Amino acid sequence: MKQLFLDTLGQPFGIVIYQLLDATQFTIYLSLIAFAGGGAIGLAVTAARVAPSTLGRNLASGYIWLFQSVPLLMLLFLFGLGLPKLLAINIDPWLAATGALTLYASAYLAEVWRGAVEAVPKGQWESGYALGLRFLPVAGLIVSPQAIRLAVAPTVGFMVQIIKGTSLAFIIGFHDLMAIGKRWANAPVDGTEPFIIFPLMAFIYFGLCFPLSLWSRHLEHKLGSASEKKVSPAG
Repeated sequence: MKQLFLDTLGQPFGIVIYQLLDATQFTIYLSLIAFAGGGAIGLAVTAARVAPSTLGRNLASGYIWLFQSVPLLMLLFLFGLGLPKLLAINIDPWLAATGALTLYASAYLAEVWRGAVEAVPKGQWESGYALGLRFLPVAGLIVSPQAIRLAVAPTVGFMVQIIKGTSLAFIIGFHDLMAIGKRWANAPVDGTEPFIIFPLMAFIYFGLCFPLSLWSRHLEHKLGSASEKKVSPAG
């Protein structure tokens, strides 16, 4: 594959394009891992946020407030530079970047999903309780299916924010699209000037994010319209 780029585009442009595209896979991997990890934690936080327990709601609110208030850049510094220095250990950039982005994603996804749950009319909860069901059955069987439809579009849209957030991970030594592009932009090689490299990187990020944005809008229109028809305040 590398030779194909060299034969087609020549040097150094062929090598540049190949390495940028090759590094893009790590941006995608990190985004998917952060999304999956953040989703798992965010789901637990959402459950605590809407649960009847006052303690659980307060803890969940504090978690969301904390990790939404701390900038992602600061989380990356703490995981990639602060903790290794404090504990005198080496933390792999993969692990540090994954940890920071997972916490960042979990707080925002939890808030998105909480909003989706609370958007379901209260009559749905009351109808379940009127049938003699307790909190968990009502949440799982009645409210969650409706909340999922409301949450799908903003969840897909938030994936764009995660992808863009990975661009900050290069500061702790994570070798992704941004790290490789920045290295080429600073290289004393003709044809790799910043005004060439950075637009190429922007185009690749655009190629990753724009389809997700379109999909999110499509889902918002499709599922949102369906939800408005199916969910009624009367339950």
